[in-house]
Amino acid sequence: QVQLVESGGGLVQPGGSLRLSCAASGSIFSINAMGWYRQAPGKERELVAVVASRGDTNYQDSVKGRFTISRDNAKNTVYLQMNSLKPEDTAVYYCHALITTTRAMGVIFSYWGQGTQVTISS
Repeated sequence: QVQLVESGGGLVQPGGSLRLSCAASGSIFSINAMGWYRQAPGKERELVAVVASRGDTNYQDSVKGRFTISRDNAKNTVYLQMNSLKPEDTAVYYCHALITTTRAMGVIFSYWGQGTQVTISS
């Protein structure tokens, strides 16, 4: 099986920065995409940023220019550099990946990490 483990969350003041990391491990043949979602209290989970296997990235409008997603294919790790953080960025951030576990099966599975809390407060 595949596991996604996030790290890097915490409490920072508005305008501060955090870098989240998510490492995928287990039975992995290929990773089609990795990304970050977030869920604030009382709100639905929403896409923050995603990077596809070819390197194409997409961002939620509210984080464009502030957040940067990157990927280390050799380490099966995705990062989210978050700058100029705002109180509205407060949420649990979840790593997500679309992973093909075996070449023979050829099926893409969706995996989620356990989430890491990001709190922006003065």
